[in-house]
Parts: sequence; C-alpha cells; structure tokens
Amino acid sequence: MTSASPENLEPVKIGLLSVSDRASSGVYEDKGLPALREWLGKAIRNPIHYAEKLIADEQATISSALITLADTEQCHLIFTTGGTGPALRDVTPEATLAVADRVMPGFGEQMRQISLNFVPTAILSRQVAVVRKQALIVNLPGQPKSIAETLGGLPASQTSAAVHGIFAAIPYCIDLIGGPYIVTDDSFCAAFRPKSAQRH
Repeated sequence: MTSASPENLEPVKIGLLSVSDRASSGVYEDKGLPALREWLGKAIRNPIHYAEKLIADEQATISSALITLADTEQCHLIFTTGGTGPALRDVTPEATLAVADRVMPGFGEQMRQISLNFVPTAILSRQVAVVRKQALIVNLPGQPKSIAETLGGLPASQTSAAVHGIFAAIPYCIDLIGGPYIVTDDSFCAAFRPKSAQRH
C-alpha cells in the first residue's frame, strides 16, 4: 500500500444506483445508497466524489442511468443495488449487460459464493459485473448486511475458511482499465495487487 496521505491521493468518482420500484416512489426509505456510502467511506482512503441515483425497476431507465454515470459523469466505479433476483421486475442484470463493453463473470461467481455461506437461495441471484469504457459496473444485493458481506468477504472465524470479498480485486481492476490508483484502509479491507503493480 502506498504511504501517501489521503489529501495526496487521486480522487475517485463512484456512481451509486439504487434500483427499487417502492423506494423510488417513496413507499419506503432507500437503504442501499447509505449502506454503500458508509462501507466505501471506511474502505477507501482516496477522496471520493459520489454520483447517486434512485430509480424504478425499468430496464431502459437503468441502462440510461448507467450510461450517464459512465459516459457523462465519468465515474471510475459504479455499484448498483437491487433488482437482481428472478422476479419479473428484476431486470438490473439485463440492463447492465446491455451497456457492457466487456463482461467480468468472476465477480458474479464470487458474490454468489459469499452469499451461499448464509442462504441456499443465493443461487437465485443473477448479479453481474461489466466494464464500460473506463468504468467498472458491479451489481450488488439490496440489503445493507448483504452489501457489506459481498464487498468485504468473510473472516475465517465466521466460516470454515476465509472467503474473499469482491472489493479486494476492484482497485487492481480499476488500474487495468485506466482509472485512478485506489488505496484502501488495510485494517478494514485490504486490496490485492501483484507486487509489480504496487506503489510505495
């Protein structure tokens, strides 16, 4: 990890997109966006600039929002939360794949593996991750507890062996697609990079 102080690190622009018919219409309070901000604020040492949207489960609307966040807002990293199950209104994966330049299947595989430590219905999740231009887009669960588990993983004390969260691989992925060098708080979530890619 670099020893630079936070004020000397490159800023990171992160898009947060919560997909929910009921939250977007005011039936209940959205919990996905606050949970993401809280977790990312603990994990990342760089200055973070957020671009946030709360929208309904409409495929065209989701795709349009992702294009705006990636192309216009020029976010380096975009997280969606919600809309990844098998219900008819769950169309976040389709909307995400529709705007992809490249698909990153390892993220979805690992997210389901993490969740299977808790519930057998994790196999119903259809979360995907893709690259669009210089943005990594990742579908996350809708519940704050599941968001934290998916991003941070599970220590060996909670399962038979430690399970890596997906965020450990995200900073290096951002490096590879031309984004800023993201520095993590290793006491909370250590990023993994090959030695040749580390800065000191």
